Amino acid sequence: MKLQKKGQVFNQIGALGIGIAALTITLVVVFLILSQASSQIETTDGVDCNTTNSASIGCNATNTLRGAVATIPGWIPLIVIASIGAILLSLVAVFRR
Repeated sequence: MKLQKKGQVFNQIGALGIGIAALTITLVVVFLILSQASSQIETTDGVDCNTTNSASIGCNATNTLRGAVATIPGWIPLIVIASIGAILLSLVAVFRR
Protein backbone atom coordinates (compact mmCIF):
# COMPACT_ATOMS: atom_id res chain seq x y z
CA MET A 1 0.00 0.00 0.00
CA LYS A 2 1.52 3.26 -1.09
CA LEU A 3 0.89 6.28 1.11
CA GLN A 4 0.17 9.38 -0.95
CA LYS A 5 -0.89 11.79 1.78
CA LYS A 6 0.38 12.48 5.27
CA GLY A 7 -3.16 12.31 6.62
CA GLN A 8 -3.33 8.61 5.88
CA VAL A 9 -0.58 7.98 8.40
CA PHE A 10 -2.33 9.98 11.10
CA ASN A 11 -5.58 8.06 10.46
CA GLN A 12 -3.72 4.91 11.50
CA ILE A 13 -3.31 6.33 15.00
CA GLY A 14 -7.10 6.61 15.37
CA ALA A 15 -7.55 3.03 14.20
CA LEU A 16 -4.95 1.88 16.72
CA GLY A 17 -6.80 3.68 19.52
CA ILE A 18 -10.13 2.13 18.55
CA GLY A 19 -8.57 -1.33 18.40
CA ILE A 20 -6.95 -0.99 21.83
CA ALA A 21 -10.20 0.33 23.33
CA ALA A 22 -12.17 -2.58 21.84
CA LEU A 23 -9.63 -5.08 23.17
CA THR A 24 -9.75 -3.51 26.63
CA ILE A 25 -13.55 -3.54 26.76
CA THR A 26 -13.63 -7.16 25.58
CA LEU A 27 -11.16 -8.24 28.27
CA VAL A 28 -13.13 -6.44 30.98
CA VAL A 29 -16.31 -8.21 29.90
CA VAL A 30 -14.54 -11.60 29.81
CA PHE A 31 -13.13 -11.13 33.31
CA LEU A 32 -16.55 -10.05 34.64
CA ILE A 33 -18.22 -13.10 33.09
CA LEU A 34 -15.59 -15.44 34.57
CA SER A 35 -15.99 -13.82 37.98
CA GLN A 36 -19.77 -14.19 37.88
CA ALA A 37 -19.49 -17.79 36.68
CA SER A 38 -17.16 -18.57 39.58
CA SER A 39 -19.57 -16.97 42.06
CA GLN A 40 -22.50 -18.90 40.60
CA ILE A 41 -20.61 -22.20 40.80
CA GLU A 42 -19.67 -21.50 44.41
CA THR A 43 -23.31 -20.79 45.25
CA THR A 44 -24.65 -23.83 43.39
CA ASP A 45 -22.03 -26.42 44.39
CA GLY A 46 -21.21 -25.03 47.81
CA VAL A 47 -17.44 -25.14 47.18
CA ASP A 48 -14.71 -22.52 47.25
CA CYS A 49 -13.35 -21.95 43.73
CA ASN A 50 -10.32 -20.07 45.01
CA THR A 51 -8.66 -23.23 46.28
CA THR A 52 -6.05 -24.93 44.11
CA ASN A 53 -7.64 -28.39 43.92
CA SER A 54 -11.36 -27.95 43.92
CA ALA A 55 -13.68 -30.93 43.69
CA SER A 56 -15.96 -29.09 41.26
CA ILE A 57 -15.40 -29.47 37.53
CA GLY A 58 -16.92 -26.02 36.97
CA CYS A 59 -14.46 -24.40 39.39
CA ASN A 60 -11.53 -26.12 37.71
CA ALA A 61 -12.72 -25.03 34.25
CA THR A 62 -13.28 -21.45 35.39
CA ASN A 63 -9.85 -21.29 37.03
CA THR A 64 -8.21 -22.69 33.88
CA LEU A 65 -9.97 -20.11 31.69
CA ARG A 66 -9.08 -17.33 34.10
CA GLY A 67 -5.42 -18.36 33.98
CA ALA A 68 -5.41 -18.53 30.18
CA VAL A 69 -7.06 -15.13 29.73
CA ALA A 70 -4.85 -13.52 32.39
CA THR A 71 -1.81 -13.76 30.09
CA ILE A 72 -3.42 -11.59 27.37
CA PRO A 73 -3.09 -8.18 29.09
CA GLY A 74 0.68 -8.68 29.25
CA TRP A 75 0.83 -8.60 25.44
CA ILE A 76 -1.05 -5.31 25.04
CA PRO A 77 1.97 -3.01 25.66
CA LEU A 78 4.02 -5.00 23.15
CA ILE A 79 1.27 -4.68 20.53
CA VAL A 80 0.97 -0.93 21.17
CA ILE A 81 4.73 -0.37 20.92
CA ALA A 82 4.99 -2.40 17.71
CA SER A 83 2.05 -0.52 16.17
CA ILE A 84 3.45 2.88 17.11
CA GLY A 85 6.81 1.83 15.68
CA ALA A 86 5.16 0.88 12.40
CA ILE A 87 3.33 4.22 12.29
CA LEU A 88 6.57 6.09 12.96
CA LEU A 89 8.33 4.18 10.18
CA SER A 90 5.54 5.06 7.76
CA LEU A 91 5.80 8.72 8.83
CA VAL A 92 9.52 8.66 8.11
CA ALA A 93 8.83 7.13 4.70
CA VAL A 94 6.23 9.81 3.87
CA PHE A 95 8.38 12.77 4.97
CA ARG A 96 11.48 11.35 3.28
CA ARG A 97 10.09 12.09 -0.17
